[in-house]
Amino acid sequence: MRIVGKMIVLALVVAVLAIAGHLTTMPASARGASPTPPQTAAPAGSADAAMKTYTTSAEVQALLAKAKGERKEGQVAVPEHILSLAPYNVNLEYRPVDGAVAVHEKEAELVYVIDGGGTLTTGGKVVGEKRTNAANLSGTAIDGGTTQPLNKGDFAIIPEGTPHQFKPANGLLVLMTMHVPRPESEMQ
Repeated sequence: MRIVGKMIVLALVVAVLAIAGHLTTMPASARGASPTPPQTAAPAGSADAAMKTYTTSAEVQALLAKAKGERKEGQVAVPEHILSLAPYNVNLEYRPVDGAVAVHEKEAELVYVIDGGGTLTTGGKVVGEKRTNAANLSGTAIDGGTTQPLNKGDFAIIPEGTPHQFKPANGLLVLMTMHVPRPESEMQ
């Protein structure tokens, strides 16, 4: 029953993100809303510093431009913070080159393709496995697994403990990612 509940929650998150993405492509007047000014960052150290619950499409495009500008030669991904509401963080990931294999042992990962495309390989066995921290593993490749295309507008959910690897096509893969931790009551 817990798995069904998780799947329902994740499906709802995906639906909300899809609707939000659709609404941001419509003019505010067409959806009966007045334009909202961009949200300003809270002062460092304040209780609101870790909470950002609204971002415009213009702000996301500015984050993408910033990520492209800050990328160093050979850097696999440049993350930029989009939204947060503890314990959830939503990031933009600019990925112009093939990434390492990752395994998040205690979190699922929700992915939305903002721009570009490529492939996502999931499952299989991690080659060259190394522990990166207490809850994550990395590797150089996946032996086996399932590869599927990723295109602008696509969604994916990667279950916790699942090896996965992103490979951009033509040097452009821009993702929105959100790691979804398990409730502490289920982490035993």
